[in-house]
Amino acid sequence: MRFDELNESNYIMFAMKHYENPQAVTQEDFYDDMKRFKWIKRLLNKYKNTGEMNVPLLLNHFIILYNIFGDATTPLLFYRIDSELWSILKTFIVYLDRLPLYPISHIHTIEVDSNCKDILDNL
Repeated sequence: MRFDELNESNYIMFAMKHYENPQAVTQEDFYDDMKRFKWIKRLLNKYKNTGEMNVPLLLNHFIILYNIFGDATTPLLFYRIDSELWSILKTFIVYLDRLPLYPISHIHTIEVDSNCKDILDNL
């Protein structure tokens, strides 16, 4: 199956194809890991709406996702998270040095969130 573009009908298959968690033994384990995308979305929304950010928790979710989905995490994040949060999302991806150099895409044109960048740079 080719994944030219992630959409509602193929993103789960894309995630399954790239899923590598040796501790996961059931389908429920996979879906529990998929919930991390939703948790990141909630935490980014909280930051956007209140200015409060739980940086250690966010970094933990990002690191776990990158450990189990590898490079597929970045496109999955941009698919699962609303575009209004992409600036904050990209800031974390850049901080973790996970922005792919190739292929150049619309992700590269998204500005990072300067306040979020300052917070991460001061860790």
